[in-house]
Amino acid sequence: MRAKFGSTVFVFQFHFLMLEFTALENVMMPMRKLGRLTPAEMTDRAQSLLAAVGLGSKSFRLGTHLSGGEQQRVAIARAMANQPAIILADEPTGNLDVRNSAMVFDLLTGLAKDNGQAIVLVTHNPDIAQRCDHTRPMRDGQFVS
Repeated sequence: MRAKFGSTVFVFQFHFLMLEFTALENVMMPMRKLGRLTPAEMTDRAQSLLAAVGLGSKSFRLGTHLSGGEQQRVAIARAMANQPAIILADEPTGNLDVRNSAMVFDLLTGLAKDNGQAIVLVTHNPDIAQRCDHTRPMRDGQFVS
């Protein structure tokens, strides 16, 4: 499925979930706002995205009952909900351990490639940067060669 709606979304270092809602409800929120899908289509899409990030069995858990890595994966599923053309990711793995950082990076880039989306990612993690298609190093707020 290719990106169709042409929007841009942000994935932050801190996931900014609404913790009083379930993982499923958090992923459905941007779809409700856009209003292009029926409630059943939104539910199906949200379930599919949660399954893609390995959380299909935790769809009905409140944000407060998810680990930090699980919350970040819900945030990634939420960012993908409306099929944005561009994903801006600010340290999406910054609060995660090495294993979860690699998993989140793989999920984000894999979903984006499958859907024809572009990702602009900011990271201090050299392992993550090395895995990107293109890099532009910065120092003191300026691009360097």
